[in-house]
Amino acid sequence: MRRAWVVLALLLAWTCSGQAQAQGNTCTVVVNEVNFGLVSPISGADYTVTGSGTLTCIFAPLAPLLTGYVSACLNLGLGSNSLAATARQLGNGTLRMPYNLYVDSSYAPSAIWGGPGVTGAPSSLPVSISMGLLSLGGTATKNFSFYGKIPSGTALAAVSTVADANTEYSSSFTGAGTLTYTFSSVTPPTNCLGSTASFGFAVKATAVNNCTITATPMVFSNATILTGSVRSTSTLTVRCVNNNAYQIALNGGTVAGSVAARQMKNTVSAARVGYRLSSTLDGPLWGDGTGGTAMVNGKGTGSSVPVTIYGRVPAQTTPEPGDYKDTVMATIYF
Repeated sequence: MRRAWVVLALLLAWTCSGQAQAQGNTCTVVVNEVNFGLVSPISGADYTVTGSGTLTCIFAPLAPLLTGYVSACLNLGLGSNSLAATARQLGNGTLRMPYNLYVDSSYAPSAIWGGPGVTGAPSSLPVSISMGLLSLGGTATKNFSFYGKIPSGTALAAVSTVADANTEYSSSFTGAGTLTYTFSSVTPPTNCLGSTASFGFAVKATAVNNCTITATPMVFSNATILTGSVRSTSTLTVRCVNNNAYQIALNGGTVAGSVAARQMKNTVSAARVGYRLSSTLDGPLWGDGTGGTAMVNGKGTGSSVPVTIYGRVPAQTTPEPGDYKDTVMATIYF
């Protein structure tokens, strides 16, 4: 009778060991810093990055023999500067930049890295590893990837830099990452319910101060004699990072090379005709700040802004007939 009782006790111990966490079996995770690098808020492009981490699990020797499998889930909270997982934000003071993290490269809303209790982010990051059956203990590791995206659009275009200089934005997940894991003796577990551990990491991006500028041609109407002014306009399209100051200079052209005395040249002879450029109708000469000329100042909005150039051919001695041209370079300083 005593022997039967011992056998029964051993059988019960064997049955329970397949589901219980063996003492000494532990897992930890390290997630590397995510850095989007340089981001131009006015580029009109998405910015993506692949993040990485390592899951490490320690299998205790002979406790019990058959604990060769483990499944782990990495759950992620909002991170600093964010109010919702569906719209995570990097921050610098009160400034914000949109971004999010995903469990796969679809960047779909359903793939936002979150976990139980994280509103709008149902996906945890599952990681499974195994050491094989009849393990005598040891350490197993598995590398994993996740994905980050800063989307183009109005929210990115609204991003500012500080003091007209490149500005770092960041978010901290210290205390916002939770690892749950389960060991199994026979097959990989189908869920991650069990023990827990925490992890954290940082996400960064650097907003760059940037501007773009394009121009349309200025075409004056035909004139027989230059006894009065002939007028025309053209448009510069300027796009600069939100709230950043800029200046636009116009050079003296390829004919005269003089901001105070620009000239157009006949395309088949040496004849010339003088003209003026300004930022307002008949206003001060628009140049590079030399020769009594002024530059045009502005502040970026993150969107494209039209800037009008006013041209005037003043009354002067009428040159020989023909087509007259000059090329002026516009330069934006920011």
